[in-house]
Amino acid sequence: MPSDTPSSTALTSSALANAIRALAMDAVQKANSGHPGAPMGMAEMAQALWTRHLKHNPAAPHWADRDRFVLSNGHASMLIYALLHLTGYDLPMDQLKAFRQLHSQTPGHPEVDVTPGVETTTGPLGQGVTNAVGMALAEKLLAAEFNRDGHTIVDHHTYVFLGDGCMMEGISHEACALAGAWKLNKLIALYDDNGISIDGKVAPWFVDNTAQRFQAYGWNVVGPVDGHDVDAVDAAIAQAKLSADKPTLIVCKTAIGHGSPNRAGTAKAHGEPLGAEEIGLTRAALGWSAEPFTVPAEVKAGWDATAAGAAAQAAWDERFAAYETAFPELAAEFVRRMAGELPADFAEIAVDAVGDAHDKAETVASRKASQIALGHFTARLPELLGGSADLTGSNLTNTPSTPAFRVDEVGAVVKTEDGKIGRHINYGVREFGMAAIMNGVALHGGYIPYGGTFLTFSDYSRNAIRMAALMKKRVIHVFTHDSIGLGEDGPTHQSVEHAASLRLIPGLDVWRPADTTETAVAWTIALANKHRPSALLLSRQNLPYLPKTDADVITRGAYILSEPSEVGLKKAAKAVIIATGSEVQLALRAQEELAKKKIPVRVVSMPSTTVFDRQDLDYKKAVLPPKLPRIAVEAGVTDFWWKYGCAAVVGLDRFGESAPAGELFKLFGFTAENIALTVRKVLAK
Repeated sequence: MPSDTPSSTALTSSALANAIRALAMDAVQKANSGHPGAPMGMAEMAQALWTRHLKHNPAAPHWADRDRFVLSNGHASMLIYALLHLTGYDLPMDQLKAFRQLHSQTPGHPEVDVTPGVETTTGPLGQGVTNAVGMALAEKLLAAEFNRDGHTIVDHHTYVFLGDGCMMEGISHEACALAGAWKLNKLIALYDDNGISIDGKVAPWFVDNTAQRFQAYGWNVVGPVDGHDVDAVDAAIAQAKLSADKPTLIVCKTAIGHGSPNRAGTAKAHGEPLGAEEIGLTRAALGWSAEPFTVPAEVKAGWDATAAGAAAQAAWDERFAAYETAFPELAAEFVRRMAGELPADFAEIAVDAVGDAHDKAETVASRKASQIALGHFTARLPELLGGSADLTGSNLTNTPSTPAFRVDEVGAVVKTEDGKIGRHINYGVREFGMAAIMNGVALHGGYIPYGGTFLTFSDYSRNAIRMAALMKKRVIHVFTHDSIGLGEDGPTHQSVEHAASLRLIPGLDVWRPADTTETAVAWTIALANKHRPSALLLSRQNLPYLPKTDADVITRGAYILSEPSEVGLKKAAKAVIIATGSEVQLALRAQEELAKKKIPVRVVSMPSTTVFDRQDLDYKKAVLPPKLPRIAVEAGVTDFWWKYGCAAVVGLDRFGESAPAGELFKLFGFTAENIALTVRKVLAK
């Protein structure tokens, strides 16, 4: 934004920052809940960025080439709500008055798609800055992929505010180290270094030399600067924007609750209302005489970004029109991908992937089946951006169409001989960072991220997976080595509770496919789910192909795989065996064993309980008839399966052992004989 707005005068400059302070105090006081101290402390930082640098258009919050702003310390939510209101977004004062109230657009922590202008949901500390790394990565890759000489359509910065809490969270180490390795020079982080957290002064427990830490990551570090000096922060941002090959951290020394005579610089300013008396004293100290929730016209005019935002977008629209004329196919592809739409021929691509699996009928591990399906999808969906947390050869997330992402010594994205960017990311041993970076990539737009690790390490990623579900973003997690089938690595790596645990996350689709066709279908549904993350739980060991006549039924999450007639019995089923993943083959063999004793059973494969649970009641009853006893089989904890009214569960309510997979399956009763015995016991009751 231009620096010759009214904000450049000393009087208005002070008033601009104080408007944030007043609104933060008033909203927290009215709600009797919230965090006034951080917004009050970061007011000048916000003023410098939002009035002098941030490229955005309040009338078009989703404009493709806008700068991204992330408030990583999301408890300071009144900062961003005040900024959005003051600069002209569709966030009226009534919404600020409804701060933290039911169904308002101003929830306790910022939520994407709830408040116009909020780029990501923040609150779990450290994840916002990690999302920002993902956004900056997406910008860098899109620029390399779409910009052409004389035609720059991707050229924006990602700014993030973060505090001591974000710095302490381990995920910030993971993400910021990667940002340095990737030379994300358009990532600029402003650190609110106020030395206070909930427990008080952080000095006894936070002694990091933050500047040296970030320098070691390969960042520029500017400061410390006086975070209450708008011109100083402005100059630091201007300096950061000159960086050609490094992200920048600006250390801003501030006082939490700045302006409050008795609370500034104390933990009391952090997470509770100041109180009417202290607010009165603060207003007097700041020289702010306006009534609560009132912003003087001249101050509002100093913040108003509507005209500048419209002009910035109009200039970009003109550039894009020229680009569209010169490169019509690229322009159409850019528009499609930023809208998150799949190619028009996606159905054909999916048919090819599923049909190939069905025709070849291969006996392979489902992790290999995943790679085979990915080979089809990555070849024809350039938006697929894969990766692995240092387990590429085990997760099999790479394909011939996804060379490794690399940058050269000056920070440019390395391209292949045919001009393609790398689309497979080596995240290193950073599962949590990978998951939250993928969230940032999805939030930015232009790519569909997927990444792999062992299922047991989903615990490291879990909160970021939860955030993807909360934000309804298409992020795909490839979790291999999904059970005791992992074998010799032992119980530390053998997933027992993880499938059930992931299924508990609302809005997350969990797939545990049994063969190549189910795996290809799982990928198809995961890619088609624009507003839902997915987790694919895949085996290390080979799984036989399971003949089926209609692959479409797999899309419903569970289906009748085999009826008694298919094993030579003409009788109606007396029980249903439900199985997932590697245990489906055992269920089929148990069905054969029972048929020898003239006991007819139905086998249901349930690759996705979450998808099946969304089906209509008639379909559920058709697959699982209410009057038939049900026996579930899965190499994991049993508690989850009782929700389906099972009469018995062949499962595992303890940790595993270190031994070859075949021995472990026998040891823990995952055999056709034991499943058949369990069915007979149920029917004998």
